[in-house]
Amino acid sequence: MTYEEALQKINSRLRFGIKPGLERIEALCKKLGDPQKKPRFVHVAGTNGKGTTCTLIASVLTAAGYRTGLYTSPYVLDFRERFRIDGEMIPEAELIEEVKRVSPIADELEAKGETITEFEFITALAFDWFAQRDCDFVVLEVGLGGRFDATNVIDTPEAAAIASISLDHTAILGDTYAKIAFEKAGIIKKGGDVVLYPVQDPSVFETIESACNERGAHLHIPDEKNMKVNGTALTGTALTWRGLPFTGAHQVHNAATALTVLDVLREKHANITDEALQKGFASAYIPARMEILSQKPLVLLDGGHNPGCASALHEVLKTHLSGRHITAIMGMMADKDSMRYLELTAPHFERIITVRPQNPRSLSAEALADEAKHFCKDVQPAQSMKDAIEKATVSGDEVLVICGSFFLASEIRDLAIEKYKA
Repeated sequence: MTYEEALQKINSRLRFGIKPGLERIEALCKKLGDPQKKPRFVHVAGTNGKGTTCTLIASVLTAAGYRTGLYTSPYVLDFRERFRIDGEMIPEAELIEEVKRVSPIADELEAKGETITEFEFITALAFDWFAQRDCDFVVLEVGLGGRFDATNVIDTPEAAAIASISLDHTAILGDTYAKIAFEKAGIIKKGGDVVLYPVQDPSVFETIESACNERGAHLHIPDEKNMKVNGTALTGTALTWRGLPFTGAHQVHNAATALTVLDVLREKHANITDEALQKGFASAYIPARMEILSQKPLVLLDGGHNPGCASALHEVLKTHLSGRHITAIMGMMADKDSMRYLELTAPHFERIITVRPQNPRSLSAEALADEAKHFCKDVQPAQSMKDAIEKATVSGDEVLVICGSFFLASEIRDLAIEKYKA
């Protein structure tokens, strides 16, 4: 089996979509020897910021000397980004071996009427790889929701975290903060420790607190009195947590959430020094999240796609780029709240070039352009990623912002780097 054939086997399962329930992942893991019972886990749910929170926690645990797995989604540049140990992606040869190991079991279950989805398949694959590689900790990002997400097959983790919750995937998770929080609260296990992002709708606090009380779990909310922001820039935030200085490209509340999770692990006798905390934060890398691809002209790439992400981008544009001549390349999925995203971001742009990512769920460049014209006078659809890059050419002190989707970020990132490389 080649690497391309392994990817084809995985991708062929996309057609099965999302199917609620843990029965299939439980059966798949059981046939693999229950690899999800071997490492210690940090389990992270949420709408926005969970990838950042996971990356920060994993980076610190690696800096502390633990063999640390990291499972995230979606990927930006390479499918193997979803599976990492100590920052290194799964080697192609090892991914092939895991696909060979998991595929016959999935086929056997399907012969009995249990159709395994793509996410269930790769989650079981990840558990098996992390177990085979003797990971001490695995930082596990929930795919969608929490209660019925395939990652929720694990037992009580060392710590669970719930990042910022906003209205996304409402057709599946519900159309209110409380309904979505209920689904995210599904990762809260009996007697566990739960860290909740400190800025939430009141109904989120009520829902999470109620779930913790029902299950005898311990709720930790980051105390922002411990956090002092010393300065912000496009390159990141300088902050102090309990007198300890940190630098890095991250949102302050995500940082506070990650640090509180690490406090919980320290209380459970994880050997995490202050030096490991600082080193881990400084070395954490997250592509396509407020990523600077070029300094002059300034080219900023952000794959965030929902209203919460739009609010974060709005703050960056307002705080750091006000008054600059900004062009945007934008592509979005049809199932996202594109009008709300545009309402928050488009007024910052003098010009918007819309483009359609190569994904069946994507919004056409023309449809997105029609929506964008409500907020920006100069909007043009592009026929391809190359066409978008050419139409959006900037120079000197002008700014290019590429935003709206991780699928867009994945397709266009290398083209943008090539055009604007020093």
